Amino acid sequence: MMQSPPLRRSPFSSLSTKLITAIAVVILLVEVAVFLPSLANYRASWLDDRLRVGGVAVRVFDAVPDVSDIPSEITDPLLQAAGALAIVYRREGQSDLITLDAVMMPAEAHTADMRDRNPLRLIADAVDTLAFGQTRTLRIVGMPPGTGEVVVEVIMPEAPLRADMLTYARNILIVSLVIAGVTAFALYVLAEQAVIGPIKRLTEAVLAYRGSPENATLIITPDQNRSDELGILETELARTQTELFTMLRQRRHLADLGLAVAKINHDLRNMLTAAQILSDQVATLDDPKVQRLAPRLVTTLDRATSFAQTVLDYGRQQSSPPRPEPVDLRALVVEAGLAAGLNGTTHEGVSFLNAVPDDTILTVDPDHLARVLTNLIGNAREALEGASEKIAAPEVRVECERGAANMRITVSDNGPGLPPRARENLFIAFEGSAKPGGTGLGLAIARELVEANGGMITLLDTPGGAAFAIDLPIGSH
Repeated sequence: MMQSPPLRRSPFSSLSTKLITAIAVVILLVEVAVFLPSLANYRASWLDDRLRVGGVAVRVFDAVPDVSDIPSEITDPLLQAAGALAIVYRREGQSDLITLDAVMMPAEAHTADMRDRNPLRLIADAVDTLAFGQTRTLRIVGMPPGTGEVVVEVIMPEAPLRADMLTYARNILIVSLVIAGVTAFALYVLAEQAVIGPIKRLTEAVLAYRGSPENATLIITPDQNRSDELGILETELARTQTELFTMLRQRRHLADLGLAVAKINHDLRNMLTAAQILSDQVATLDDPKVQRLAPRLVTTLDRATSFAQTVLDYGRQQSSPPRPEPVDLRALVVEAGLAAGLNGTTHEGVSFLNAVPDDTILTVDPDHLARVLTNLIGNAREALEGASEKIAAPEVRVECERGAANMRITVSDNGPGLPPRARENLFIAFEGSAKPGGTGLGLAIARELVEANGGMITLLDTPGGAAFAIDLPIGSH
């Protein structure tokens, strides 16, 4: 068998690469889904820290009666610790402000109200800071713990917050890549041992066996320790390969045997033909003993020659596809009857009735159907002529019946019927013959021809004789 060229695969098309890539991508997608809430939480914590510094300032302010009397040596370190330009606190309708010396307060600021802890708003504010927080001034509003009902505002540049968030995002990205890589590799190692390795083994076994299916050493050996789906697949693949190997060996033997039989049969037919010619000459002698034995000799040689010729015809037969065309069924039956030895009325007491109506048209391969009908009519005639008991009015009948989608053609006789052995092996070559010395090839060929035309041939149950039904589709071609 000609071997197929090896498959050329990209290194990125292997199942291993696809699996580890898919695992890494899924982990990264999960990390991305977790990243935004994590980033929002980091921003909220960062802002809360600044508010806590503002709360410390509030407690310092409470220790003096007038905030304006607090020297800058005390307020500036508090503001610098918070990274703030100014701190405002409001209590009971009163507001107090401390600022760094020589700092001009901005005309407007972006507000971050930490009293609203809605998760979606926190995520949106985090994204907004990353996108637009490089040059803005931030106004942080909240109520630090330990300050009672005091509302604290911390005014500061937003750039430090954005820089810290970018650092945090970079760290998260690095950690996510490491986690994704380690997890994907660990899962890949497990999958390689449990799934991918056996699949590779199955793939290599199938490709190798396809190149040389008659090499028994290439039959895969199943892993007996596996009872999962892959284990079942290996077992069934081994059974399939074994059955295919056995079938190919048997087919090769049958092909070799058939070739030898065909050669022997061809030579045998030639010898039988020569003997037949000699027997015909012997039959013309006037010797009474020769006249008594010659017919039996001629009949035996005719039968042997016919057997040899039938075997050769079956061996040479080629399965050519049917060529359907509209056929006058009644005229075709007449031709088949003539070819089968019935001239339309009687032959040695056997009558032939063509009950197919005129103008019955069927789309079918005419040669195929003619061969089938000739075989069935000829078998029926021989069964009537060879009947051991006298039949009052031997008759072969051909009828047809049109259905909704099929045409049924029936070939029947009123003879002795088929013996049980012929019924059991009907349509099987060399097994289904109903007459001594027959091959059974006629019915086997008839079945092949009918099925090639999309039909079916069956033996009908009848009280007497034999009846074959040919069901063919109407206009299906």
